[in-house]
Amino acid sequence: MSDWNTEAEMFDLMKAKLYTPVVGDILDVMGYTHQFLPQAIRPIKEGMKLAGKAMTVLMIDVYGPQKKPFGLLTEALDQLKENEIYIATGGTKRCAYWGELLTATARTRKAVGAVLDGWHRDTPQVLEQNWPVFSCGCYAQDSSVRTQVVDFRCPIEIGQVTIEDGDIIFGDIDGVLVIPKAIAEEVVVKSLEKASGEKLVRKAIEDGMSATDAFAKFGIL
Repeated sequence: MSDWNTEAEMFDLMKAKLYTPVVGDILDVMGYTHQFLPQAIRPIKEGMKLAGKAMTVLMIDVYGPQKKPFGLLTEALDQLKENEIYIATGGTKRCAYWGELLTATARTRKAVGAVLDGWHRDTPQVLEQNWPVFSCGCYAQDSSVRTQVVDFRCPIEIGQVTIEDGDIIFGDIDGVLVIPKAIAEEVVVKSLEKASGEKLVRKAIEDGMSATDAFAKFGIL
């Protein structure tokens, strides 16, 4: 039985009470053992956390001035919806995939974050907007003559993870994972139960119980 009435409430609950290790453990138990994005994809500032629905974006490398600079980038941005996360991959990371104006656009459209399998730029201007961005790091080189968006709301792959449009993205200081949309509610309910159980185990250990006895009693460690 879920403790929320809307998706927005679920995302708020995830950010307030969950953390990626406990959700990853639940996914492992359920047989979904390849749901974490590569470790290099990190929040650009400590404390950033995101939970929302994937809006998938596919990019390719290009070489030199294009008839349509950036490809379908603006079209992808302009149809972002509330509680969605712009998640992009493709190309060989020759330039920044995200920056100040993209952040402003997505934030204004009530999207809740961006995840880039690549670099971001305009770091101070992005940070001042207080909006979560996860990337492989910062790099100022522009994308207009080096990459373009060729499709969006399509299946993508990042590392070992296949991501469908509408899957649930959850990220914090320990990484970013993908929850397939078909099992999202079950995963979140079980993760909340596990997080609550881990608090009990910690208290028992701090009160003097051995790790062996705690695992035997609670089955959580």
